[in-house]
Amino acid sequence: MRHEDLPAPQTGILLTHFLTVADVARSRAFYTDVLGGETVLDENPCIVKLANAWIIMNPGGGPTPDKPDVTLHPPSDPGTATSFLNIRVADIDSCYQEWSAKGARFLTPPIDRKAELRCYMRDPDGYLIEVGQSTGLLHGILADPPAKG
Repeated sequence: MRHEDLPAPQTGILLTHFLTVADVARSRAFYTDVLGGETVLDENPCIVKLANAWIIMNPGGGPTPDKPDVTLHPPSDPGTATSFLNIRVADIDSCYQEWSAKGARFLTPPIDRKAELRCYMRDPDGYLIEVGQSTGLLHGILADPPAKG
């Protein structure tokens, strides 16, 4: 895995998109084989570089310390969206402070998840947005498997 293939900005922010999927291998194959993306990491999480963006995929799971009342699952109703925006930043503490000062409602402060520091906030409509800074991942340290739901 090359650092330049990872969604880890040196400054500012970088936009990725997270998908909760039922079958990581099947979804990875779609985004690489059908849409022409490049697999950066096979699993935990699966990362596919697609054009100038990254699609990040993992199965669903139960609450974690940084999203204590939230359970993720793949879409169960095709008429309902079940994905969330995933913003990668170079300095999560600065973003947390700046965006909080501007009125962002975070569920928790940034939490160390081994591969990354992350926290979640909601937009005005209640959509969940993850804000994360890659840390251990840059040194080959992967996150713990998703919590079982």
